[in-house]
Amino acid sequence: MTTASHRTSRRERHTTRSRRDNRNGLILTAPTLVVVLLASILPLLLVIVFAFSEIRLVDIPRLGTEPIDWTLDNFRRALANPSFWQALGTTLLYSTLTMVGSVGVGLVLALALRRPFRGRGIVRALLLVPYVLPIIAAVTIWQTMLNPQYGIVNAFGREFLGWESAVGFLNTTTTEVWGVPIPLSLLVVVLFEIWTSAPLSFLFITARLQGVTPSIEEAAALDGANGFQITTRIVMPQLMGVILLLCLLRFIWTFQSFNEIYLLTEGAGGTQVMALKVYTELVTRADIGSAAAYGLLMSVVLVALLAVYVAASRRKVDVE
Repeated sequence: MTTASHRTSRRERHTTRSRRDNRNGLILTAPTLVVVLLASILPLLLVIVFAFSEIRLVDIPRLGTEPIDWTLDNFRRALANPSFWQALGTTLLYSTLTMVGSVGVGLVLALALRRPFRGRGIVRALLLVPYVLPIIAAVTIWQTMLNPQYGIVNAFGREFLGWESAVGFLNTTTTEVWGVPIPLSLLVVVLFEIWTSAPLSFLFITARLQGVTPSIEEAAALDGANGFQITTRIVMPQLMGVILLLCLLRFIWTFQSFNEIYLLTEGAGGTQVMALKVYTELVTRADIGSAAAYGLLMSVVLVALLAVYVAASRRKVDVE
């Protein structure tokens, strides 16, 4: 009888302790949950409501006092608008070029600075400057260099390259180079994005390179493998995981990019991307419903990309 009572008492103490731990956990995480709810979930729900309703900025004061007229007109107009598809194509091209350039430059720099040499730490620190530089400062530097009147790039081109006139790098849609049309302003924005984001890729890949076992490379070198073979067949396979992750993150971040393009070109010169389209619908046309629909369509593209990445990752795990 005493033994049974002791077991019951111990079970009750254990249950009480578990409930107390659960309660304390909920109390500690409650502030974070409230912030996530107010900053992420609630705005997302409002965007969904606005996207499926006809609402403009002037209708905000009356929001909640009248029934919502649910409609798909915002999506129909967006999908039927040629500017939507043009902006989507520009965004996909911009995101793809930036992703490839950013990760590629970061990879090359990480491999080039892998071996110790005098001053390597200083070089690595200098490479991080574009990433930590405030965006407004970085934009000002590029706008000054590319200015048609007093920019150093145009001055160099006219003096040494034989340019007949100044080039408007930030407002020229296309220009011909050896007979090939080039989207000039878009390429400038891509180069700017690569310049500011490649250091992050360099940092990630450098950190992963620290975990590559030197003994494997030494054994391959003893077996007669050259540097190129060691890099492509031993080092690169071990970097594929972080490279794929960087590609995904960079594409998502660039797909949503707004500040860089707006500050550099304000959408001129064929740089009207989806984020700028949302801004135009919201601020210029004061159409909240249309802007929300464009935002949801952007999210659909990103979710589809994420699904492809998750499926590829699971397939890789299954193969291994």
